[in-house]
Amino acid sequence: MRSALSHLIRSSSSASPSRLSSPVLLKNGKAFSSDATPRDSRLVDEPFKVEEAEPVKVPPPPPSPDKLLVLGGSGFVGSHVCKEALERGFVVSSLNRSGKPSISESWADKVIWNQGNLLEPASLEDSMDGVSAVVSCVGGFGSNSQMFKLNGTANINAIRAAAEKGIKRFVYVSAADFGLVNYLLQGYYEGKRAAEAELLSKFTYGGVILRPGFIHGTRRVGSMNIPLGLVGSPMQMVLQNAKPLTRLPLVGPMLTPPVSAASVAKVAVRAATDPVFPPGIVDVYGIMRYSEQK
Repeated sequence: MRSALSHLIRSSSSASPSRLSSPVLLKNGKAFSSDATPRDSRLVDEPFKVEEAEPVKVPPPPPSPDKLLVLGGSGFVGSHVCKEALERGFVVSSLNRSGKPSISESWADKVIWNQGNLLEPASLEDSMDGVSAVVSCVGGFGSNSQMFKLNGTANINAIRAAAEKGIKRFVYVSAADFGLVNYLLQGYYEGKRAAEAELLSKFTYGGVILRPGFIHGTRRVGSMNIPLGLVGSPMQMVLQNAKPLTRLPLVGPMLTPPVSAASVAKVAVRAATDPVFPPGIVDVYGIMRYSEQK
């Protein structure tokens, strides 16, 4: 009996190590040594758990302000439009034949001045880049042919360039009819109406035409400031409630009430930046009404 037990012990001790540690295939496809302890089995068989991290909420970047291109930005009405747009936080650019004009006022330093000529359409392309809306205050006087170019051709070129760039809104500061005065300034009004027709054609849903009459305010001519408001403001108060008089033959249109440059600028900027502002023609009474709204 003792010899048989000794033989069994010797047989066990001489067994091949490979048989003692032969791999065992688990259901999950992982192998471990057959001589592993139960604790080792649990560590291998159980999947490794990773706690899911909470998502990080990153606030969206603030929307970039709209960029307005103001044509005629160094002029009487155009300068008021630039100042109104800057005060409302918009990026403002303008076009000038020589680039930045010699304006000593602080607002002019905040405007991006581009060099270009509205009578040369090729020079308008770069100034239209990144622009969301255009406000044109371009116009002038002279001979009939000169007035048609300044009020008509120049604005028509700008309207076409803006449409080709895919700009959505275009505001044109035109002029009210003044009856007999229209015949005396034929080139002026023919140019204005030609530009209006082009705008309504190219910007059916985003074109706005403002038709103010006499525009008053402090106008700078050279080194002098001319306070047109001293005359225009009292006239506006008298005539703004006399709309039926404008229907009188011949002299009626000349009784159109004046409006301030600040009011025109306020409505122009709103029309250029408010997508629900209705397209079409806004007369002087509409300008006064919109300018009183907040």
